[in-house]
Amino acid sequence: MNASVVVVIGVGGMGQAIASRQGAGRRLLLADFDHRTLSSVAERMRGQGHDVVTQTVDVSSRPSVTALAETAAGIGPVTQVAHTAGLSPVQASPAAVLRVDLLGTALVLEEFGRVIAPGGSGVVVSSMAGHMLPAPLSAEQEQALAHTPADELLKLPFIASEFPGPVAYGLAKYGNRLRVQAAGSSWGERGARINTISPGVIATPMGQQELDGSSGESMRAMIAASGTGRLGTPDDIAGAAAFLLGPDASFITGTDLLVDGGAVAAVRAGHLTRKA
Repeated sequence: MNASVVVVIGVGGMGQAIASRQGAGRRLLLADFDHRTLSSVAERMRGQGHDVVTQTVDVSSRPSVTALAETAAGIGPVTQVAHTAGLSPVQASPAAVLRVDLLGTALVLEEFGRVIAPGGSGVVVSSMAGHMLPAPLSAEQEQALAHTPADELLKLPFIASEFPGPVAYGLAKYGNRLRVQAAGSSWGERGARINTISPGVIATPMGQQELDGSSGESMRAMIAASGTGRLGTPDDIAGAAAFLLGPDASFITGTDLLVDGGAVAAVRAGHLTRKA
């Protein structure tokens, strides 16, 4: 019988931590846009005893995501999918952020929703930024963001508007939560579950870029005001992913787990203003 397949899309710090935690005894399909980084991570994980297959992917391209899903299904039953790929505002333009973070997630949900095995599960790494939009969306906009077919998503009038990078990022991550909530039913038709994780500031290269960028001061203030008072680690996210992907979360689907050390809670409680 074929070993079950764990797919990890995006092999940055969080993707690597999830792959290491979930890969033992399973086939790991690692995917990333950066072939050089992908090869390096795969070689290291093979040296640790993991059974690794790799494939480059552009998550903003349906044919590329379809090909990845077909590869995964071709090597065994796809029981776990962790989608961690994304761009931050300091790494790319607002348009690129929306293509990768919003459209990319929608495509992954659709394509892997067709191949996920019964009893399987998935997690999408979103962000606490999706909990802090500067202005609320209307009910009509939320419906459109949740249910518009992926190929038409970036044509929505309120998505096509010009946004500053952080706003585009927050909108994309809020959209991730809405898309996953909507996908809970379609994945459920296959006997599978899907959830999001919304990390806070995590000690990865991407997280450090954000701390070094224009929003770094406010991010440090949020960390200082949070209940834990520290940066998160990739292992913190891998632990949350292991819970949501595993049997202890068998009654949890279509929802979001905020793993931010209490930063959003501090903002909502007004502690940030007092401590910052």
